[in-house]
Amino acid sequence: MKLPWIAAVPAVVTALVAVRLVRLALVVVTVRGESMLPALRDGDRVLVLRASGPAVGQVVVIEHADAHGRWPDRPLRRLGPVGAGGGPAGRRWAIKRVAALPGDPVPATARSGPAGDGPVPPGALVLLGDNPAASVDSRQAGCFPLDRVLGRVLRRLPASRAAGRGGGTAAPAHRQVQGHCG
Repeated sequence: MKLPWIAAVPAVVTALVAVRLVRLALVVVTVRGESMLPALRDGDRVLVLRASGPAVGQVVVIEHADAHGRWPDRPLRRLGPVGAGGGPAGRRWAIKRVAALPGDPVPATARSGPAGDGPVPPGALVLLGDNPAASVDSRQAGCFPLDRVLGRVLRRLPASRAAGRGGGTAAPAHRQVQGHCG
């Protein structure tokens, strides 16, 4: 005698695996500060894809070093659980636009600072806020390590749908991050 519910088991298992993968790959982040105005405002929530390398022009969420330019912990894995035990909770995050990738020339807007005028070194990024007056970015801090990128922003979430999802907060950087390009 064949049990009818047995036919549904593969579909249920597939659905559970898919939900788990999505939860590992996507994070909701709340924007804090005005460094990304007008594109993103303080309090906006964005959906971040963790398993994705950045491209020039994309907005990314990146970890910031401490006040002394040191990293408090190892970089996060590209995919992994969010929250306690190595997730984004408890770390300092910033949200910036990618201006240059490893090997690209440092953009003119970032050359006068510690980023220099050579090419972006391997494993580094030039990141700029859309609102220079309110942004601590590669113009002041030099290059950012590529392995500290949490992921790229897929989209801003509508306020009504964003409420209640866990995730991190991308706060404005109030201290310089040590790092140099080229």
